[in-house]
Amino acid sequence: MNALVLLIIALCVFALAYRYYAVFLTTKVLVLDPNRTTPANQLNDGHDYSPTNKWVLFGHHFAAIAGAGPLIGPVLAAQFGFLPGAIWIIVGAVLGGAVHDYVILFASVRHNGLSLHKIARDYIGPITGVATAIAVLFIIITALAGLSIVVVNALAESPWGTFAIGVSIPAAIFIGIYMYVLRKGAIVEASIIGTILLLAGVFFGYYIQGSPIAGAFTFSKQQLSIMLPIYGFFASVLPVWLLLAPRDYLSSYLKIGTVALLAIGIFFVHPELKMPAITPFIMGGGPIIPGRVWPFVCITIACGAISGFHALISSGTTPKMISNEKDMRMIGYGAMLVEGFVAIMALIAATVLIPGDYFAINCKPEVFAKLGMQISNLPILSQMVQENITGRPGGAVSLAVGMAQIFSGIPGMKHLMGYWYHFAIMFEALFILTTIDAGTRVARYIMQDVLGRFFKPIGNQKWIPGINLTSALVVFAWGYLLYHGEISTIWPMFGVANQLLATAALVIGTTIILKSNKNKWYGLITFLPMLFMLATTVTASLENIFENYLPQRSLHGNLNALLSGIMLVLVAIIVIDSFIKWYFYLKEHGFISREADKEEVTKEKEEALELDI
Repeated sequence: MNALVLLIIALCVFALAYRYYAVFLTTKVLVLDPNRTTPANQLNDGHDYSPTNKWVLFGHHFAAIAGAGPLIGPVLAAQFGFLPGAIWIIVGAVLGGAVHDYVILFASVRHNGLSLHKIARDYIGPITGVATAIAVLFIIITALAGLSIVVVNALAESPWGTFAIGVSIPAAIFIGIYMYVLRKGAIVEASIIGTILLLAGVFFGYYIQGSPIAGAFTFSKQQLSIMLPIYGFFASVLPVWLLLAPRDYLSSYLKIGTVALLAIGIFFVHPELKMPAITPFIMGGGPIIPGRVWPFVCITIACGAISGFHALISSGTTPKMISNEKDMRMIGYGAMLVEGFVAIMALIAATVLIPGDYFAINCKPEVFAKLGMQISNLPILSQMVQENITGRPGGAVSLAVGMAQIFSGIPGMKHLMGYWYHFAIMFEALFILTTIDAGTRVARYIMQDVLGRFFKPIGNQKWIPGINLTSALVVFAWGYLLYHGEISTIWPMFGVANQLLATAALVIGTTIILKSNKNKWYGLITFLPMLFMLATTVTASLENIFENYLPQRSLHGNLNALLSGIMLVLVAIIVIDSFIKWYFYLKEHGFISREADKEEVTKEKEEALELDI
């Protein structure tokens, strides 16, 4: 199949969904009010609550939700072939992910920027509120560890890539000062300067790699596993305008620009998808994902179609920065569609590789040797990108190679494949680091709320010692998993936990729609995706526990099984508690009783007819 055909199909579906389905949600289901004062204006404190230009906020929100999931997930799921992943990304993003993000963002904005567990407590009850808070902390810790390990695997022993990523941090701080202090509102100027700085990091990284100072930018996996949590700490405690917002803004448009350039490359090159539509691994036994196509294609792709992590951003930093409710459609629904498009691009980039090369990159050598496949272009590709790319599991390297192949296929670009490869690595790492920025901050909010019940000052979002303490606890937790984990152990747990949270968020979203809209049938908009995700995640979680973790007979395997079991229990509590509340709520408001009355009237008519006869 030609990649261009898949690209056009995805673009058409996403455009129609944004034009019609998103408008339906805006006007009929959520009923947004552009004249209503938002929390960003009402509670403006210049730190967490801050009215933000919709384009800057779109950039922040997109950068925060679009972590490694839409890039790495589709690459790993290519094990099953290109068709299962493509279907799930397109359908899941339109009917699941974008709805999920939009509804939670709406609820948080309408409740002073409250986080997900507080919304659950207010809408459903204290039991669900507590269960959601604990579940969210589990999710963030596993998510940040799972996303970070991708960066670690990609940047380890790579001075070129590390230098390029390192430049992005001071560049973001400078742009934050430039936009908010030196030249307030000069967004275009800041964008141009920031983009130049980011590209300069990639360009000069080539010369760093072969210079005497290359050692200063060469780090092992263990060293990077310590450095990333330290970065996450500072990203959590600094004001949003200084690092988080400008960094996310810069990286988001670099991301969107790169994806657009990749789409242009596909138009020029017309690459064929070398991976078959369906591989023999759909029934299990694959070397990358240990399971069947369902439920694991949904679990592996995660953020590219629907992600519980997005609910944390939609009820975390973003609602505190919305300046007008009319901006929510573009930010809440639109950003998720862009992420779905990114996931399609990642799937294409992975599946243009010859299957033997794809599996040789994403499997350890001893695993690949058992597959009976042959390497085709891998030695040449390694030479062209100036790095050994064999046996680099995690998806990041194979994605970068696929992207570089497409870019270098554009006329006049063949000799620049090394630059394109490292540009793609920076592109991927920026996705992940911006998620670390926002994710650590959101976890800090929740940790402050939980510990604030025992020591009230910690719950004060402006108390500096409390901010520092809770941030340190969060980064230590996910940093520990990162330091001791591997992609094969962390990513499956992250995927299941992430989608279990999406299930819980859709439960909460259904409650929100039922209580805020007179037409109770609109609750099906979130209820039906919730049922599908519930079946998917419970099945995947049980298979992970009994077929993946426990058979390892190790401390880490048992720990992963325990964490997965706790998540299942928490989601079960949320679902059961919500179902009970829905029943009594609908009955109280006459929805259920009216149906019962109709059945009773029908029965009386039938009995009367029998008497007449």
